[in-house]
Amino acid sequence: QVQLVESGGGLVQPGGSLRLSCVASGSNFSIYSMGWYRQAPGKQRELVASISNGITNYVDSVKDRFTISRDKGKNTVYLQMNSLKPEDTAVYYCHLLTPVFIYYWGQGTQVTVSS
Repeated sequence: QVQLVESGGGLVQPGGSLRLSCVASGSNFSIYSMGWYRQAPGKQRELVASISNGITNYVDSVKDRFTISRDKGKNTVYLQMNSLKPEDTAVYYCHLLTPVFIYYWGQGTQVTVSS
């Protein structure tokens, strides 16, 4: 079993920055990829960014603004979010995919971009 704990969400003004962190813990697990999804009210959950073997992937709407990184030694994934927009407001969920394609999810952290 794997537990994912997120932190770093909050309220920020448009144009501001936030950094999300997600720590994975548990026993006897391997990581194929980690990343972040988000879900805004009334919308479907969407993949924001993922990282696997150093290869990153971003949804078009956050390219050049968000950066995903991973510290393998700490089983931690980060999402640096710059130039935030009101449309980035959502609950952000950390996810982890194992090599046998089992998904794990964090509890979610709220990001609100508003003046």
